[in-house]
Amino acid sequence: MNPAGGARQLASGYLASPAARPRLAAAMEIPASTATDLPIEPVLPALLAALEAGRNAVLQAPPGAGKTTRVPLALLAATWLAGRQVIVLEPRRLAARAAARRMAALLGEAVGETVGYRVRLDSRVGPKTRIVVVTDGIFTRMIQDDPSLAGIGAVLFDEIHERSLEVDLGLALALEAQGALRDDLRLLAMSATLDGAALVRLMGDAPAISSGGRAFPVATRYLGGPAPAGMGPGAKGGAIADATAAAIRRALEEDSGDVLAFLPGAREIRRARQRLEDADLPEAVEIHVLHGDLPAEAQDAAIRPAPPGRRKVVLATTIAETSLTIEGVKVVVDAGHARAPRFDPASGMSRLATVRVSQAAAEQRRGRAGRLGPGICYRLWSEAEQRALAPQTRPEILEADLAPLALELAQWGAGDVGRLAWLDPPPAASLAQARDLLHRLGALDAGGAITPHGRRMAGFGLHPRLAHMAIRGAELGHGRLACRIAALLEERDILRPGLAAGGGTRDADLRLRLDLLGHDGERAGTVDRAAQRRVLQMAGQWERRLKRELGAPPSEAPADADTAGLLLALAYPDRIGQRRTGSAGQFLLSNGRGAVLPAEDALAAAEYLVAAELDGDRREARVFLAAPVSRADLEAAFAEAIETTDFVAWDRRAQAVAARRQRRLGALVLDDEALDRPDAEAIRAALLDGIRAEGLGILPWDKASLSLRDRVAFLRRVEGEAALWPDFSDSGLLDRLGGWLGPYLDGMTRRAQLRGLDLAAALEAQLDWAQKRRLDEGAPTHLAVPTGSRIALDYGSGDQPVLAVRLQEMFGCRATPTVAWGRVPVLLQLLSPAGRPVQVTRDLISFWAEGYRAVRADLRGRYPKHAWPEDPLTAMPTRRTRRHTEP
Repeated sequence: MNPAGGARQLASGYLASPAARPRLAAAMEIPASTATDLPIEPVLPALLAALEAGRNAVLQAPPGAGKTTRVPLALLAATWLAGRQVIVLEPRRLAARAAARRMAALLGEAVGETVGYRVRLDSRVGPKTRIVVVTDGIFTRMIQDDPSLAGIGAVLFDEIHERSLEVDLGLALALEAQGALRDDLRLLAMSATLDGAALVRLMGDAPAISSGGRAFPVATRYLGGPAPAGMGPGAKGGAIADATAAAIRRALEEDSGDVLAFLPGAREIRRARQRLEDADLPEAVEIHVLHGDLPAEAQDAAIRPAPPGRRKVVLATTIAETSLTIEGVKVVVDAGHARAPRFDPASGMSRLATVRVSQAAAEQRRGRAGRLGPGICYRLWSEAEQRALAPQTRPEILEADLAPLALELAQWGAGDVGRLAWLDPPPAASLAQARDLLHRLGALDAGGAITPHGRRMAGFGLHPRLAHMAIRGAELGHGRLACRIAALLEERDILRPGLAAGGGTRDADLRLRLDLLGHDGERAGTVDRAAQRRVLQMAGQWERRLKRELGAPPSEAPADADTAGLLLALAYPDRIGQRRTGSAGQFLLSNGRGAVLPAEDALAAAEYLVAAELDGDRREARVFLAAPVSRADLEAAFAEAIETTDFVAWDRRAQAVAARRQRRLGALVLDDEALDRPDAEAIRAALLDGIRAEGLGILPWDKASLSLRDRVAFLRRVEGEAALWPDFSDSGLLDRLGGWLGPYLDGMTRRAQLRGLDLAAALEAQLDWAQKRRLDEGAPTHLAVPTGSRIALDYGSGDQPVLAVRLQEMFGCRATPTVAWGRVPVLLQLLSPAGRPVQVTRDLISFWAEGYRAVRADLRGRYPKHAWPEDPLTAMPTRRTRRHTEP
């Protein structure tokens, strides 16, 4: 079918004119009010034609075009849908509920009739529901449970430019299901800002349709760089919140309409709200907050229009970037930051980092001010910084913990991730780290295939760590407690910011939260009641799921908070911490990393703890949430993982060989005792390792051993490597350390014992008889001078050996002495009677002829008792003063 012709054909019977809309609406039993004047309307016929002719399409439409609510309703008229459902993926629960309510309102119905939604802990779907708005995670569960997506005719990926991990996975699975099982399934990717070329290719060169928008002009005001705004790439949350609050106060004074402010997270939102409340704003101004951790009623209140005569300020996270229209907003204040997950494969830890937004995200935020009329956007950065921003937001799949993705892929049977269609394939290092964790949790077998336990984990709707904890905890009789811990870790902290059990700083002890879950009226002001209710609701839901999975209640006994550490250890076997000796608050984790708690924290003195929340720092991660665990519980729960190892190794701190037997849990040493009879060869090898680690300077080098090294090195340079002189350089000796030094280390275990080594003998043993003779001939240790003295040669000061000799002992010498069978003249360092250098020469004859006269004039005045003949070549060499030489 020709798309253009199809578009004309469909347009003739669908939304071709206002008069045609009621007839079509009546035929479909859908109210005519669903047809709107939104900018998306003119492209709907072409979009419908594309999906009539092919399976996939890409729709690009700017914010405010109406794609989220109008496209699903338009598809209900398609003949290929044949009464099946349309699934619409929204990245956030708030957006999913809002989109469903808007579409239901256009139909004049309640949510749950023709249009419904399914999000975590909330579902409004009825037997007649044709359009179901779901979050990304819900869709993943749907397609895993039924890869054929029976009863579903189309899947719409809204706001796909946000590139969440789950939407990338959902699209990859849907494309494979379409190719293998459902060639009649329609897939539509809808985006506001994404460059669609890659998406078009991924979806089989699908038709790309673009819609205009209805954005009103938005004036942009840049409030400067880091100095005036207190911001920048390394800005702290407090500075960001303070700068945002100041910009909001300015906007309220200078502009009309409601204000939507974007901040990185809930912490900055709370601080900005406090700053605004302290600023004594006009009574007509209402302050609302909007982030993902709020209960639904609070989120809904934030997006409702302000009452007549009042103004509204909404402090929001990225949740308000897309899919939502907040009535009355004419001013946007953008702090320019967002919270994003960052996973470090080297440490196996994730953290939420505060990062700069991309240009695309900044434009999305700016567009919020122009949805309903002309607006103003305050940006808390400079125009130069705007140009330096990344064009697009980095996809989550490249930054996040991939354990959930790896488990989903294993359940799907995708051992080779390359067979799936990805906009960006998952990074190999992060994916390998994730699979290793799943193997340790028992979710994957040695070959990487999913186990029965892994299938149960995948169906639980939790991060694999928490799903494993819930299932294993239930098997141990602690299911209720495990579910409560999982809910506490999934939700925001029920402990109000800045408060602990008795006030003061935030307490890291998870047991405190578990205790507070059961106190409804006590400790007023300490507990966030909305978060507490949500945690209990989620925990109850997972308890019921455990009951279905296990066929029995997960726990009959009351929850015992003291078991929290053991359950956390099941979820985080790599984050079991052992307190470092003599250091309160300093812990070594079982993954080999360090972790710290403030010394005043109650957990700082714990012998063992399990860290559930850390900041991901590579050296010493800060622990924010943990629980103590007993050694007995660890040994019982991880008996198969505890290894007993005998080792003989160099101990740098003790500067000695340590021969120990240790029981270890990962990097943690549970028991450590000396070995009675360590193997002699192992001790020698460990001592050699110690010498390598410390360097050759640890050995007792003396004049004889250093001279031997230098003499051999000299002949090696002169004669070349073909002469087969051994390499006595540092690198050469270290490379052959065991060969030349090993035989001399018997009975030694400590650095102090190395002082008794005869290094000259050890080195000389590397030379055969012929080499020793040749060494003495070519590189003698001493040379005889005219007085008969034997003067030591220095072979270590340069390319030429140095002979330091008193000038008077060389009287009568007519040639420069040589070594190496006459091939190399020595460098003469001529000394005064006091032994101080007065001349350095390689040509003694030239010195007698040209330099001696000046040296004589100087020395005869300083040393008058010594003979200074005018002709040194005919004078007698001497070691004595003139008194001893004159008759």
